[in-house]
Amino acid sequence: MIYKAFLVKYAEIGIKGKNRHLFEKALCVQMEHALAPVDGNFQVTREMGRIYVNTEGDFDYEGAVDALTRVFGIAEICPVVILEDTGFEDLAEAVVSYVKELYPTEEKTFKVCARRANKNYPMHTMEVNCELGGRILDVCPNLKVDVHEPDIYLNVELRQKIYLYCESIAGPGGMPVGTNGQAMLLLSGGIDSPVAGYMIAKRGVKIDAVYFHAPPYTSERAKQKVVDLAKLVARYSGPIRLHVVNFTEIQLAIYEKCPHDELTIIMRRYMMKIAEAFARQDKCLGLITGESIGQVASQTMHSLAVTNEVCTMPVFRPLIGFDKQEIVDISEKIGTYETSVLPYEDCCTIFVAKHPVTKPNLNVIKCSERHLDDVIDEMMERAVSTAETIEVC
Repeated sequence: MIYKAFLVKYAEIGIKGKNRHLFEKALCVQMEHALAPVDGNFQVTREMGRIYVNTEGDFDYEGAVDALTRVFGIAEICPVVILEDTGFEDLAEAVVSYVKELYPTEEKTFKVCARRANKNYPMHTMEVNCELGGRILDVCPNLKVDVHEPDIYLNVELRQKIYLYCESIAGPGGMPVGTNGQAMLLLSGGIDSPVAGYMIAKRGVKIDAVYFHAPPYTSERAKQKVVDLAKLVARYSGPIRLHVVNFTEIQLAIYEKCPHDELTIIMRRYMMKIAEAFARQDKCLGLITGESIGQVASQTMHSLAVTNEVCTMPVFRPLIGFDKQEIVDISEKIGTYETSVLPYEDCCTIFVAKHPVTKPNLNVIKCSERHLDDVIDEMMERAVSTAETIEVC
């Protein structure tokens, strides 16, 4: 079967009026962006609660499906056959031919599901269902009708043109990116943060990212690993503005002036401050991290509370209650796992304490940070102003 179009379905629960219009418009924009690198000419259109992708000439079918399965907001992708309305007899002939080609010998059950969007169509929905079902039974002895739990739902949408489809490919769900504001992801080379970015983007949030680099203690390959992860996330989220911050000077100052068991939590606090600076610059409404309660010393409830104290923006932690295996499963599904486990150290692992504090006291941490008062403001300003910004697509 050579398909020339796709019907895209999305969850309509709670989407009405103006919000529905904005949802559909944003979804069309994301679909066009996703299909741009795919071979072929594609036209995305909206029609009465439906979104269609029409094609012209030859195109990369598998590439188009793969691209659409990464667009948040899509619930189902249905390859469709589009027919001109030239009368019921022609429709019946086309439907029978369509079913015979898809299911030539398999013994299956089916149900015809007509939808009469064109109220001028001369037959009612039940008449279309019954008549088409009878025609199929006449020529396809391997098929039987089951109106309750059929193997095949044969959908016939009667509009100005007629759309036939019975295949359905699952989309990623969620909401179109850009419909729920923008946030800044603290992106490392690990497994967790790319998954966190993916999950927040799935709720319609556009994401940018900040990565803390520590040359010469971390290599250029470690930086490239993070860029590669950003590219993998961007397949779902759309373009990401990645800010690469040279964090070495600040880390060395913390290492020299602060208690070693507090290194991780103090570094984390300054990372959050710098991430907020970029978030404000990029007009973001919050920060995103890949933290999960109790996974490491800096992610205990006590540590998270001390880290949060420096933030004026909300901090979104979509993985907060996940086990590690649950996070790994998602990373494998979205294609980031293999890159995340490459053996290139990031700045956190280089300066990790042997026995980090797991229940930090905020007053004690603030007291330790006072040892940095004479240098830290200038260092933070320099870190922000010298950051490299990479546009990742």
